[in-house]
Amino acid sequence: QVQLVESGGGLMQPGGSLRLSCAVSGSIFSMYAMGWYRQAPGKQRELVAAITSRGTTTYAESVKGRFTISRDNAKNTMYLRMNSLKPEDTAVYYCNTDPPGRANWGQGTQVTVSS
Repeated sequence: QVQLVESGGGLMQPGGSLRLSCAVSGSIFSMYAMGWYRQAPGKQRELVAAITSRGTTTYAESVKGRFTISRDNAKNTMYLRMNSLKPEDTAVYYCNTDPPGRANWGQGTQVTVSS
């Protein structure tokens, strides 16, 4: 069974930076496009960044220019570098395939941006 484990979240002041990691067990990682998703309180989960198996990236308009998604297929790990954090980035961040569904959702990692 494929497992996803997110890490790297925390409490940051506006303007700060974080790097999230997603460790993927199983053999699917290098085969599929992957994405970072987030869910803020009272809101639906949304895709914020995606990366194909070959490394092509796409971003939601709200994070474009601030977030960078990357992947290391040899390590079965995906990353999300988040710069210039804003309070509206506060959410639980999850990773999954893009589109989601080829793996169970992990527990996510909480990112809180507050002064």
